Amino acid sequence: MQYISRALLRDQALTAIREAILGGDLAPGVPIKDVELAERLGLSRTPVREALARLADEGLVESKPHSYTRVTPLDTAAVRDAHVVVQAMHALAARLAVPRVAEADLAAMRAANTAFARAMATGDVPAALAADDEFHAVAVRRAGNFAVAATIERHTPLVRRLERLRFAAPTGRHSVAMHDEIVTAFAAADADLAARLVERNWATLADLLRAEEN
Repeated sequence: MQYISRALLRDQALTAIREAILGGDLAPGVPIKDVELAERLGLSRTPVREALARLADEGLVESKPHSYTRVTPLDTAAVRDAHVVVQAMHALAARLAVPRVAEADLAAMRAANTAFARAMATGDVPAALAADDEFHAVAVRRAGNFAVAATIERHTPLVRRLERLRFAAPTGRHSVAMHDEIVTAFAAADADLAARLVERNWATLADLLRAEEN
């Protein structure tokens, strides 16, 4: 029971710190002190240190022994590498999911896109991200492939800051129509088309990344 409790505390710290980084509360380059974070979260230092180690694996935190721990500056090369993997895995998830999709799945995708459109119209970036996540998660769940899901979970955090920039811009609204096309391909049981459309949807992040580099 002690191990489970510790794991839960670590996950609590992980979620809170990750959201602070992705939401901009902990900006790129900002130093991180585990003591201050532990006090802020009302936790001991151990789960905070374990969470920071996990975030280092995700590329959101970097440390130099006996020197510093800080939020990783936006590394466009690392983000580009992670984006390519996330894009490919989502396309594969769509291809695997199409033969298994049910009407309830299509309804869930449509509902998520409606929520996404509403969030984009009101400028609610966190809600837009949540709705976009739910839209794509339908295919990931229905694909039923552990390796695909784990790979997406592993590399998405590094891409998330870029997604926030996309959904904060007017061009992010184009994803509403793209999502509609994806649902249509799913409903038509066209796995190849669904995979291509999902890949194209994620490709919009590459355009934004190039703009950040220039």
